[in-house]
Amino acid sequence: MKKYNILILIISMVFTQVVNAENDNYVIDESHFSLGFMVEHAGYAKTLGMFKKVSGSFNYDKGKNLLSNVEIIIDTSSVFTNHEKRDAHLRSPDFLDVVKFPTMRFIADNNNLNMNPNKVTGELTLLGISKEITLHAVINKIEKYPFGFIKPIVMGVSATASFNRTDFGMDYAVGENGVGNQIDLIIEFEAIKQ
Repeated sequence: MKKYNILILIISMVFTQVVNAENDNYVIDESHFSLGFMVEHAGYAKTLGMFKKVSGSFNYDKGKNLLSNVEIIIDTSSVFTNHEKRDAHLRSPDFLDVVKFPTMRFIADNNNLNMNPNKVTGELTLLGISKEITLHAVINKIEKYPFGFIKPIVMGVSATASFNRTDFGMDYAVGENGVGNQIDLIIEFEAIKQ
């Protein structure tokens, strides 16, 4: 009976290790992360911008096709639209209020990736307000990286999303002849398996 219990314990430990091994942790490669946005300007054209400082990580279980523990942190002061005066205004309390809110975050958990594109639903926190948004994401590939001496496993992802800035209390100059309400996001990144 004692030998039987020890055998069961060993099998359980091995099984647990195999199951846990499937749930891989990935860290976003900050040198290969682009977070862009577009917003209408008085109906004439869309202004394009980006955030230059982003970090984050997530877990991905390839066997179950399950995405979990997603956390992306955006440095709001890193906003860039190729126009210094506009960037300074975007950092002000009229828009991002970067002194009071130095980061915005996207957090998601337990998303099944069974579609193409996949819907990744999570919580965006901007200006201290948290709202649910959905990313439409495509995993481009998961392979050994072809460059450098160390060739880690890398995942490449493309994603898009949209939200209304007024949902987060950012209502400065919203209107027909002002700045658009809808913000369109374009996300491209590579993440390194740990």
